Amino acid sequence: MLKNITRGFFSVMLVTSLVACGGGSSKDAKKAAADHNSEESYRQGTPEQLYNNGIDAIKTKHYKLATKQFEMLQENFPYSGYAPNAQLMQGYAFYLQNKYPDAVKQLETFLQLHPNSPDAPYAFYLRALCYYERISDVSRDQQSTLEALSALNDVVNRFPGTSYARDAQLKIDLCRDHLAGKEMLVGRFYEQQKNYEAAITRFQRVVFDYQTTNHVAEALHRSVEIYLKLGLTDQARKTASILGYNYPNSTWYRYTYNDLKKYKLVSPQAEKPTAKTPGFFSRTWNSFTSLF
Repeated sequence: MLKNITRGFFSVMLVTSLVACGGGSSKDAKKAAADHNSEESYRQGTPEQLYNNGIDAIKTKHYKLATKQFEMLQENFPYSGYAPNAQLMQGYAFYLQNKYPDAVKQLETFLQLHPNSPDAPYAFYLRALCYYERISDVSRDQQSTLEALSALNDVVNRFPGTSYARDAQLKIDLCRDHLAGKEMLVGRFYEQQKNYEAAITRFQRVVFDYQTTNHVAEALHRSVEIYLKLGLTDQARKTASILGYNYPNSTWYRYTYNDLKKYKLVSPQAEKPTAKTPGFFSRTWNSFTSLF
C-alpha cells in the first residue's frame, strides 16, 4: 500500500494542527522527551503536559509511549479541553503501531462523542486508512477491501472537495481494481476446471461492475475463449468486437483475434489489432457487432 506516503503527508497535517491546539510543547514536556526510556517522568502532569508529552513521543516515533500519555489524559482528565484531541491522537498512535482494530475503535469513539469536530474529516479518513492498510493479496479473502471501499466512500461523500476526499478517491480506484483482480482469479480457476458458467459470471462481473479497472480487456478475452469452447460463435464475435473497439492494441485483443482466426470467424473486413488509441468502454455494445 501507500502507507509511507500517506503517513508522511497527513501526519504532518494532523500533528501540526493539534500541536497548535495544545499550545506547543511545554518546557517540562521537552525535558521529559529527552529520556524516552524513563516512563516514570511521564506519569504525572497537567492535561497540557500529558498532551504535549504524547505529541513529542509521536514526533520522535515512540508511539507506544504516546498512546499511554493520551490514555492517561483521558482517564484522569475526561472533561479537559485536551481530551477530544487526545482521543484522536491516541487513534493515530495506534495506527502508527499497525494496531488497526484499536485505532478504528478509538476513532469511532471520537466521532461518536464529537461528530461536529473540525477534525472529524481526518478521523473519518484515518478510520478508512485502517481498513485500507489491512487489504490482503487477491488470493485471500477480500472483506477488508470491501470495508475499506465503504469507509473511503464515506469520506468522499461526507467531505467532497477536501484533500482527504481526493486521496480517498485514488484509493477507491485501487480497491476496485483489487476486487476486480479477485474476480479474475476466481474466474480463471473456474475456467481451468471447465466450470464455464461460473467463469463467465465472474468475467461479466468484471466487465459490468469494474469497467474502469485494468482487468476488463482480459475479462473480455476470457469470455471469448469460453464462448468458442461452447460453440457460441455469435457471442464470441460480439464480445471480441467490444474488446477490439475499446482495446485495439492490447495483448488480449491480439490473443482474441488469433483465436477467432483459428475458428475461421474473422471476416475479411474485420480490423486487425492496431495502435489506435483505445476507446471508452462506456460506448454501447450494439455499435460493435459489425466488426466481425
